[in-house]
Amino acid sequence: MRQMLMILAAVTAGALFAAAPTGAKHQLSTHILDISQGAPASGVTIVLYRMTEDGGWTKVAEGVTDQNGRIGNFLPETQSNDGIYKLRFETRGYFKAQGLDSIYPFVEVVFEIKGSSHYHIPITLSANGYGTYRGN
Repeated sequence: MRQMLMILAAVTAGALFAAAPTGAKHQLSTHILDISQGAPASGVTIVLYRMTEDGGWTKVAEGVTDQNGRIGNFLPETQSNDGIYKLRFETRGYFKAQGLDSIYPFVEVVFEIKGSSHYHIPITLSANGYGTYRGN
């Protein structure tokens, strides 16, 4: 029993170490959970924009969700990132690859960053609906 507990502790510690972020820290992360599949949505392009003073949008970054449906490296913490942002989730190709029609060719989520805390802005998604919230 003791040996089994030691193996379990070693495996758990290894998993935690492997999941720990490395390198630069980022203020913004996101992910997509496909609630119709009960699984992360991988391979989805997400574009980050920042609102300009005249109300337009400037592209800041772009990424593709990993196998866990995540992008964790938007907005390096090396500078102030206060402002209004928009994440554009390019969902059309994701649903097309599944042979599904969706009423959402893309989903845009607008939010404001104030201060230096971390912002996690995910979406839950299906071909006929989506939701968002501020995660952690």
